[in-house]
Amino acid sequence: MGFTEVARQAWRMFLRDWRAGELHLLLVALLLAVGALSSVGFLSDRMQGGLERDARQMLAADLVIRSDAPLAPEFTRQAQADGLSTAVIANFPSMASATGENGQTAASRLSSLKAVSDGYPLRGRVRVAPDAGANTPDAPADGIPAPGTVWVDAALLDALHVKPGESIRVGNRTVRIAAVITREMDRGYGFGSLAPRVMMRFDELPSTGLVQFGSRITYRLLVAGTDTQVGKFTAWARPAAEQARGVHLESLEDGQPQVRQTLDRAERFLSLVALLAAVLAAVAVGIASRRYSERHLDACAVMRCLGLPRRALRGMVTLEFVGLGLIGGVLGVALGYAAHWVLLAQLGDVIPAGLPAPTWRPAAFGLASALVMLLGFALPPLLPLSEVAPLHVLRRDVVGGARRQGWLAYGASALAFGALLLFAARDLRLGAMVAGGFVVGAIVFGVLAWLAIRGLAAWARSTGATGGAMGGIGWRYAVAGLRRRGLGSALQVVALGLGLMALLLLAVTRNDLVAGWQHSSPPDAPNRFVIDIQPGQDAPVLTQLHAAGLPDVQLSPMIRARLTAINDKPVTGESYSEERARRLAEREFNLSYTSALPDGNRVTAGQWYGDTDKPQISMEEGIAKTLGLKLGDVLRFEVTGQTIDAPITSLRKLDWGSMRVNFFVVMPPAALRDFPMTWITSFHLAPNQQSVADTLVRQFPNVTVIDTGALLAQIQQILSQVINAVQALFLFTLAAGVLVLYAALAGTRDERMRESGILRALGASSRQLRDVHLAELVTVGALAGLLAALGAGALGWALARYVFEFALTFNPWLPVLGIGAGVLCALMGGWSGLRAVLRQSAVRTLRDV
Repeated sequence: MGFTEVARQAWRMFLRDWRAGELHLLLVALLLAVGALSSVGFLSDRMQGGLERDARQMLAADLVIRSDAPLAPEFTRQAQADGLSTAVIANFPSMASATGENGQTAASRLSSLKAVSDGYPLRGRVRVAPDAGANTPDAPADGIPAPGTVWVDAALLDALHVKPGESIRVGNRTVRIAAVITREMDRGYGFGSLAPRVMMRFDELPSTGLVQFGSRITYRLLVAGTDTQVGKFTAWARPAAEQARGVHLESLEDGQPQVRQTLDRAERFLSLVALLAAVLAAVAVGIASRRYSERHLDACAVMRCLGLPRRALRGMVTLEFVGLGLIGGVLGVALGYAAHWVLLAQLGDVIPAGLPAPTWRPAAFGLASALVMLLGFALPPLLPLSEVAPLHVLRRDVVGGARRQGWLAYGASALAFGALLLFAARDLRLGAMVAGGFVVGAIVFGVLAWLAIRGLAAWARSTGATGGAMGGIGWRYAVAGLRRRGLGSALQVVALGLGLMALLLLAVTRNDLVAGWQHSSPPDAPNRFVIDIQPGQDAPVLTQLHAAGLPDVQLSPMIRARLTAINDKPVTGESYSEERARRLAEREFNLSYTSALPDGNRVTAGQWYGDTDKPQISMEEGIAKTLGLKLGDVLRFEVTGQTIDAPITSLRKLDWGSMRVNFFVVMPPAALRDFPMTWITSFHLAPNQQSVADTLVRQFPNVTVIDTGALLAQIQQILSQVINAVQALFLFTLAAGVLVLYAALAGTRDERMRESGILRALGASSRQLRDVHLAELVTVGALAGLLAALGAGALGWALARYVFEFALTFNPWLPVLGIGAGVLCALMGGWSGLRAVLRQSAVRTLRDV
């Protein structure tokens, strides 16, 4: 039998099985799996393409040298000597104020001030518009703001109630708003980027009076040129930057590190959700394939009796499923492409705008996923079809010799699907966590479901309840049926429960987490932080705040220092392998001094130093653990060229939820009083007290007032966008769970038909049979919903206890909602699959038996 004839016969089998409905379930499972995976694939591919396309524009240069202090002029001289173009940026948070008719401050808001020199940006263009109207066209900016003018974000116009052409105050300088920024590719995703942008000329920055000791300014030197020129300069700059503390290189390969890191995390999280949907859909494929194999065993045995070789039979079955895989892959890719637009809309401002079109890779991956999943999970159940013995026509107990090959096929399938998970996750650890977490979660849910079913069966037997189908015979028979099909019943509960748990965790428990986190801070917790208070301004600032009705406000001294040695051993970022420890070693520490233990602090090791003139350190226990520090270690800090050595004599646990000013490192006053310092404070303002902050900024233009409530609202908005996208993707997971339930019910349909026929022959009515099946579906759904609710509650409690560190009150409505959702999903997914069972006549059943 040649290939052409085998292919023709495979096509006939495909059409026959499709008309009979044998392949519908397999196709839907493929659609869900491929749709979930390819939706994330399309999104990831477009984001990666945007990063590659805009890498230079995201840097505004070919290479950036970043520092938290003015760069040594040698960097600029060397770059220019190598023939490179250069530009300088200074970026820091500062207050921007609107001025009233009398020249007084009308309103003030925190802004992200960016001072740029001529030539900025060296790569790409900033786009601006003459006003903030939605229909106002924007255009590439010509150079940088003109002298005496600034460009601002539209959000700042709304906050200060000003319009383009009007003036705002930045520090000691009044500037005119010349344009509205519509696109700034090198903005990034750091803390400072959350506040509205104010862009001004670098040569006008000194006139603002904002560049003072303690100002948290980040400087960037931008360079651009040919690859050869940039490579030559990089070879000189890298060792020079390593010798200078706080100096880092950002190259074209890095793109925007913050942007890339943010997008990578979002992509991994979405990939995890898609993988969960794919795993559940793969289970549905396996169940459906097993039923397909059992229903076609007799037909294949007849074909073997008629002389069809095993090879031809194997070829027909394989071609039929390859064709199904291609159809499912194409349709799944189309579904994924449509779904990725939903993800883009949900993510909103989290990802860059104007992404390029996707490449062919996500579509190819979707097709490959369909074939790997279908052949991998369908091949083991289908092997008996090609290996069936002709004697099976006469003896049903004779199948063939496919058992050993089936186990080998299962092993190959597990390896193939594991490779698919790893490729989709793009991360060995994430793929292993998904696979391992799914297995552990499925085992836990499965054991609990099996125990619950056995317990229900024992309780139903012991009660012997009567009167009504749900409380009597119908109920007991439904529970007995679930116990008799124990493994299959547990699988139904597990599949539906996992999908529901994920959605409950996001849709319900996350609201409890947010509410619990908000309630963990007292209602009068500080919501304003004032920084950059200069020496000599501390007493006037304190007097003004007390006069404004804030008598409990206190100022804390803050000394910026670098950790240079531990036990006389030099410390750099290279001393640590963990990323957070490297950042801490590179950054400047904020030191403070006090004799009394600060409110909300608790000594967990050692003793508080109290009133002493001897230099000692009390350190926050978390940062000490990260840096590998312990009691007795001697630390050396450098403050503007001066050094101080002190041992760690105590470790503290801080109450971060209080929102008070806290410091990682504090010392006695005598140890730090003579070092250069600024002052910081925090206090609570009611919504009608914003004028207090405005007046403070008017009197002291150099200070910065940070509205933590507004910043947290922005962060929460971004997180909500990500969660909405994840919830949209979890619909695939829930649909896959319902599909597994449907597949499991369909897999036992023949057995149920025989049971229903026998019950009919014994006198059972259609109503009684319907009540039995409804009771079974309600039981499965209720168990799945209850387990999902308990699992979501447990995960939420663990997150609150060990991640966010606050107490979470259990939501009593969570089990009710979970059970209701479980019953609804079970009825939706299972009832359509059981209608044929109820239509089976007793005569037909007894004939088949």
